[in-house]
Amino acid sequence: MVTGFQGRGFRVRDDVFPDGLLLSPVRAMAWADAPDVEALTVKALGDLFDADPKPEFLLLGTGAGLRQPPRAFVRAVEALGIGVEAMDSRAAARAWGVLRAEERQIVAALLPL
Repeated sequence: MVTGFQGRGFRVRDDVFPDGLLLSPVRAMAWADAPDVEALTVKALGDLFDADPKPEFLLLGTGAGLRQPPRAFVRAVEALGIGVEAMDSRAAARAWGVLRAEERQIVAALLPL
């Protein structure tokens, strides 16, 4: 669970992720080389989609404000059978907590605030 925000980053328990955060149901990882929204690719997310069971969708936090990801990125993720929900990163962090409490199989990629 994201427990707070610090500067442009995210707090998960006692760890701070200042440059972006990748979340799966079992781990939180620094996203140190997070690209701008306009440059997003599936490859930039590393092994985030390799979870078993496969994630239902990706919560994409686009930073301080909502920005639409490139259509090519959305199509590439959807081709894997995974949906994309874009929102600002604070909203995505809050949605993560709600959806995981419902035991939804999701992943998240949160760009810095």
